[in-house]
Amino acid sequence: MAASEVPLQPYYQDEAVTIYCGDAIEILPLLEADVMVTDPPYGIAWRGTVYDGRAAQAGRSFRDRELARGGIQNDGDTSARDAALVLWGDKPALVFGSPIIPPPAGTKQTLVWQKDPGAGVLGAINGWRRDWEPVYVLGKWPVLPASSSSVFRFDGSRNDAKIIGHPHAKTLPLMQTLIERCPPGVIVDPFMGSGSTLRAAKNIGRRCVGIEIDERWCQVAAERCAQEVLDVA
Repeated sequence: MAASEVPLQPYYQDEAVTIYCGDAIEILPLLEADVMVTDPPYGIAWRGTVYDGRAAQAGRSFRDRELARGGIQNDGDTSARDAALVLWGDKPALVFGSPIIPPPAGTKQTLVWQKDPGAGVLGAINGWRRDWEPVYVLGKWPVLPASSSSVFRFDGSRNDAKIIGHPHAKTLPLMQTLIERCPPGVIVDPFMGSGSTLRAAKNIGRRCVGIEIDERWCQVAAERCAQEVLDVA
C-alpha cells in the first residue's frame, strides 16, 4: 500500500471530536468537513510573553517555561495559512489573524474580536492597546438579514491563554458564538492549537475535526475534549 493510501490514524476520537497530529497541508485534503474555523499562524514570528498556568502550578520558573515554549510553528510568514485556504477552496471559513498582516486573498468581510479590558498592553504604541483581532470571513455563506454586530465583546471572560497554557488560546464564549452562526455540517480546524475550537463545537453539539502539528498541544486538546462536563476555561 502506498504511503498516501495508509488510513489516517486519529490521535484522539470520541462521538463528536476527532484529532489528528500532523501537518495540516498533508491531512486536510484527506478529510470531509463543511466549515473551517481556525486560528492559524499569523505570520508575525511571535516570540512574546509565555503564559503557562500548568507549568507555574508545577513550580517551574518563568524562564524554564519560556525556553520550553519557544514560538509558534510556521509563524514566520502566512504560507501555512494561505496553503490551507487554497486546499479548502470556496467553502465557508472563519480565520483569525493579526491586524498588522494582510488578510487572506478572497476575504469578504472582517469581524472584530474586542478583547477584555486591559488586554494588549505589550507592544502598545502611544498608549493605544493592541486589544482586538480580526476574524476574516471567506468562502460561500448563506444570505441572511444584517441583524447583528460584527464586533464581538465578552467582558469579564477568563484569560484562556493563562489557564490553558497556549499563548494564543481563544475564549470559549467567543468560539461558541462564532460556531453557532456557521452553516450546518462538520467543523474543521487545521491549526487547532490547544483545542478551543473543538471544545466549543462539542459544547454546542457540533461535530468537529482538528489538526495540530505539535503533539504537546494535541495532548492538551485531547484532555479538554475528553471532558464531558462543559469546559469553563
